[in-house]
Amino acid sequence: MVIVTRIRREVLTLPAAELGPDNPLPPLRPLEELHRVDDRDREDLPRDTARQIGYEPLRSLLPVRIRDGYGRTRAPRALDALVIENDRLRATVLPGLGGRVASLVHLPTGRELLYRNPVFQPADLALNGAWYAGGIEWNIGATGHTALSCAPLHAARVPAPDGRGHHPRRSGSGGEMLRLWEWERLRDLPFQVDLWLPDGSDFLYVGVRVRNPHEHPVPAYWWSNTAVPEDRRVVVPATEAWEFGPERRLRRAPVPSYDTQPPYATDWFYDIPDGRRRWIAALDTDGHGLVQASTGELRGRKQFVWGSGPGGRRWQEWLTEPGSGGYREIQAGLARTQLEHVRIEAESEVSWLEAYGPLTAAPERVEEELELALPRAGFEAARAAWQPYADTEPGEILATGSGWGALEVLRGDWKLPGTPFAGSTLGEDQAPWAELLRTGTLPEPRRVRPPGPTLVAPHWRDMLETAPATPHTEYHLGIAQWHAGDRAQAVRSWERALPLAPSLWPLLRCLAVADQEYGHHERAAERYADAFDDLCRERRDDGEAWTAACAALGREALEALLRVRRVADARVVWEALLPATRERGRFRLLEAELLLAEGRRAEAAAVFEAGFEVADLREGTDPVGRVWQRLGDEPLPGRYDFRMRPRTP
Repeated sequence: MVIVTRIRREVLTLPAAELGPDNPLPPLRPLEELHRVDDRDREDLPRDTARQIGYEPLRSLLPVRIRDGYGRTRAPRALDALVIENDRLRATVLPGLGGRVASLVHLPTGRELLYRNPVFQPADLALNGAWYAGGIEWNIGATGHTALSCAPLHAARVPAPDGRGHHPRRSGSGGEMLRLWEWERLRDLPFQVDLWLPDGSDFLYVGVRVRNPHEHPVPAYWWSNTAVPEDRRVVVPATEAWEFGPERRLRRAPVPSYDTQPPYATDWFYDIPDGRRRWIAALDTDGHGLVQASTGELRGRKQFVWGSGPGGRRWQEWLTEPGSGGYREIQAGLARTQLEHVRIEAESEVSWLEAYGPLTAAPERVEEELELALPRAGFEAARAAWQPYADTEPGEILATGSGWGALEVLRGDWKLPGTPFAGSTLGEDQAPWAELLRTGTLPEPRRVRPPGPTLVAPHWRDMLETAPATPHTEYHLGIAQWHAGDRAQAVRSWERALPLAPSLWPLLRCLAVADQEYGHHERAAERYADAFDDLCRERRDDGEAWTAACAALGREALEALLRVRRVADARVVWEALLPATRERGRFRLLEAELLLAEGRRAEAAAVFEAGFEVADLREGTDPVGRVWQRLGDEPLPGRYDFRMRPRTP
């Protein structure tokens, strides 16, 4: 008997670290992009790839905030989950954490098809910080892991195609889809992900649509990223790939052998010939595993491995749980490589269909077995059958995302069938901007607290420029001007706000960042010291918001003061930090730097001997190793070794 697809709520309990509060300081510094392409490499790239690599790469995280408030203390935590199930597959989705498919189980065999992370442990791998490993994630925005990695999405039940393309109101099919949707803020694009299991199907179908409601073209990025067990053999319909390894060079290479594991982290972007079906598979030595296929719009395929070296192994332990086995990633994207952004024309959209399911095959027979299990013609027809359903209005709301989409819909009067951004989702962060939209005035905060988020898109910047020039408005206007590249005007806005501002520290911090960008490091250090002193006087309590502000500004102030060797002033900042903040790993590392600057080498070494973990260690950076080198010639202990590249002389 065929069992009709069911969608139900469930609670997934995992050892989990708390996400903590977002960093309240606006991210004014340019992105540290690891995936840059040398100009000499572009000459050898296909013309469309070279063009799209240069097409509007992301230069700022604004208006998104950095998520760095998490730690590494894990305790059992209940995560809200939505389960989609028929008699063949069970998919577990986490709507509050980016809509991640955390598990995909083939019920007849009991096989888990994904790498299912046994813990929830955020780490600094997303564009804006917090990210976690495992499952299938939906990466939208710009090169890297999406800023929505650990954010809630809207979710609802929606009627599903019945396999013949009939509309549910006419066919009465009774099938259901799970729709996820949000407003991606880095590119200002609404998107949706529809997941469903056709009756009796061995494949999870995923329909994706990204819309551009604007009157101008917008750069877009999408990569569906699937974690699979590390011992899987990756098979793909290509003989060549573009390799991006520790040298950070993009160059053509043969497709690696099925289970390649180089010493250091490496990406392979597969060069699938035009006309070939788009798919990628990860199989064990017996030929069992997962296959991902899509319609032609999702043209790119990629494999990522952490590498067999000590740094790669340490990252695997860091992101999961020692002894739980590592993972590799197989991915599918809109472009040939992840270094590219594609153009979505004004008032248009791009959509496609994906499928994830079990496959058993010898590597050389994967495409034949895929055609038997998921015929290409039938899959293309399924995509056509889904498209009319993309506009179907959701039924029961199962989860709620942010209010930013509702604010943009309110401003633009957008009509977005299928993805409602209800006014009821507007919250505290959106309230002052809704008032600016309604009255032309940005309201002053009703109580003393760290400033809220800033909107920086041109239409919001225009409204700020015509609003009454209060200190609060000038602060936000300066951030929007800085984002637009008008740095001199941003500095003038912040300086105009200083004489009348009730809170000086947000403005002084912005001016300090500007000083650093212009190379005025002494003045930046002075402003940072003044800003931190003002914040300490203004702080009202030890609640989450003020603690996050003190930690974020204290860290930046310490780094700025140590840079210009103002060691005594750095010690004053250190002593003013809350004791709980000083115990965090990032600050233990800063303490070691401060002790070294004070000439107290033995005490700095004792910090390392006592042990610490920098929870927000950034992929591709080595701050711990750099401080360790200053202590002497001893090899870096394994617990601190996260190096992803060979050491250079």
